[in-house]
Amino acid sequence: MTAVLSVGLNHFLVLSALLFAIGLLTVATRRNAVAILMGVELILNAAALNFVAFSNYVEGAVGGQVFAVFIIVMAAAEAAIALAIVLAIFRHFRTIDSNETATLNN
Repeated sequence: MTAVLSVGLNHFLVLSALLFAIGLLTVATRRNAVAILMGVELILNAAALNFVAFSNYVEGAVGGQVFAVFIIVMAAAEAAIALAIVLAIFRHFRTIDSNETATLNN
């Protein structure tokens, strides 16, 4: 009964792969800049989950947690800068559709 309830490294890796795939699909298919940023955040969270999962299964290793905290801080900074860029693009083009702002000529 306990073997059914135990969560192993494989479970974390599958969840991380699913998060990465959903994030990659979101970045590839969305035209809205905010949705693209959400996909990037999913990709970064998948990487952080991998670091923490591997760190949990290596005895005495805290490098995974350190990298995960670094990824979280980097994602917060990326979100702040990217949203500022999105606001500047919206003020100029009156849209955040990536297809309409791709040329940046007008």
